[in-house]
Amino acid sequence: MLFNASQQWEKCVKQIEERDRLIFVSVYVLIFVAGLILNLIALVVFFFHTKTRSHTTVYMTNLAFADLCLVCTLPVRICYHLGVSLHQRLCEAMGMILLINMYGSIFLLSCTSVDRCVAVCFPMSSRVREVRKKAPFICLGVWIMTVGASLPIYFIKPQLPGYQNQSKCFGSFPVYGTRPVAITSSLTVGFGVPLLAMLVSSWGLLRAIKRSQAAQTDLVDSRKIQRMIAMCLVIFLCCFLPYHLSLLLVYLHQRSIPCSLTSSYNYSLMVACLNAMLDPLAYYFTTETFRKKVDLDALRQMWPMQSQSQSADHHSRGPLNT
Repeated sequence: MLFNASQQWEKCVKQIEERDRLIFVSVYVLIFVAGLILNLIALVVFFFHTKTRSHTTVYMTNLAFADLCLVCTLPVRICYHLGVSLHQRLCEAMGMILLINMYGSIFLLSCTSVDRCVAVCFPMSSRVREVRKKAPFICLGVWIMTVGASLPIYFIKPQLPGYQNQSKCFGSFPVYGTRPVAITSSLTVGFGVPLLAMLVSSWGLLRAIKRSQAAQTDLVDSRKIQRMIAMCLVIFLCCFLPYHLSLLLVYLHQRSIPCSLTSSYNYSLMVACLNAMLDPLAYYFTTETFRKKVDLDALRQMWPMQSQSQSADHHSRGPLNT
């Protein structure tokens, strides 16, 4: 049954390649060039032009590195869509690296969102400050989890007649899309939990900004912050939701896969890669809103009880390191 689905998938891929080759090549070239330039600039800024490395900067540095690794796999994908013959092992390695860094980006985006939220909502909590200091270890945990979850997909091969000997590169049937454990973990842990974390933290941050007295003044540009939060959520959903929906559909229709689903899967993967060049625009270059516009006195005004108890500390102003 699975072998028949694989054969049908390959026939559909050939039709898509003949019809949409130019689209795939053009978009992947755009993502590669823009993503490479923007993420290299971000890494240079974070390493050489940032005087104080905040906790959020740690997440964004790792995010830039993940996106950079992802775009570095795209030249092989571009060659594939141009019709260049590639070794199956190379294709599998590039696919694994893309998968690792895509889910690494998802988790790091959610970590960045949560970190900003707790920094704004609990500016005086010593416990929160101690947790935020563990940002490097949290990032290490993200990398260990994504690598550990992705490797089995490529090392556990399906035992199908003729499957091992065929070189299909990126046109191969996504066998992991038929495995209940892989689909469940991808949809829940890989996408659902990070999305929930981003939604909750964005709601908490917006609530804190709206309750702030400083938001009614020029001290905090609340509209700009709201636009940034909305833009980040929209980019996250537009990039990653289609891919995970297509994975679910592959699992549900694995007995008889229509060519429209094969096309949707390939296009959704391409859209997911767009995130690598959109992250710098959404996160890195709008972070100045938090670093320059929000200070500790403004944050104290968000919570009347804290502002009263800390009234003697107005002399210790400093920018929020998020």
